[in-house]
Amino acid sequence: MIVGESVMMNVLSAPKLREGDASHSLRSLRSYARRSQYNPQCANKLNGGIMKSRFVVAAGDDHWPASCIDALAQATSAMTPVLAGNLANFDDLDFHVYTGQHWENLHKSHAADIVVYYPDGHTTTGIPAHIEELNFMWTFAPDNRITEHPVRFGTADGRWTAVMGYLDGTFTRPMVIGDKTIQPTGRKYHLAMSTLGHWNSEGTMSEEYLFWDNDSLMKQIGAK
Repeated sequence: MIVGESVMMNVLSAPKLREGDASHSLRSLRSYARRSQYNPQCANKLNGGIMKSRFVVAAGDDHWPASCIDALAQATSAMTPVLAGNLANFDDLDFHVYTGQHWENLHKSHAADIVVYYPDGHTTTGIPAHIEELNFMWTFAPDNRITEHPVRFGTADGRWTAVMGYLDGTFTRPMVIGDKTIQPTGRKYHLAMSTLGHWNSEGTMSEEYLFWDNDSLMKQIGAK
């Protein structure tokens, strides 16, 4: 769940970051990922980035398996039923609702009055405003998708989930940002992102905190 036009405008005008600054929080997730157990079927399918089956897994740490669109993770003994249900709901959100742009099903994971927090500090309230932000990615990358969640865990009461995933796509159409148009380069992106979800008793998120590095996206697609 990611990248709206308003966020990209801020990226284009932002000062250049020192090497490594923008990805500091993602390095923490990568450190956790190296210590986590992966779904074996999923591990063989994860492409690029840090998630490859060659990574060594800490002995006995098999409670938080990765999940992929065609190799979904199963609940483990570390997960309460409510937590397992919310993590499965989030898998469906990214792999099917988001990737397939099935916005009519967004209410299955999002409360009607959900507040979404974006990396640049702005927020949206309600599902329609969030959809407007989400649609931007497909304007320049029609194959935009999320098919893998290498890291996924949460609190026992299911009220909080933390999921790391990757956005994949190809910059094949003009990117229009305000009065600026960036011509497509045909380059692909593989962008790490993470989401903290705050879930209510109805099994939907009332708050969603999104984290990604837009500077990395722009560099990957040759737009910066």
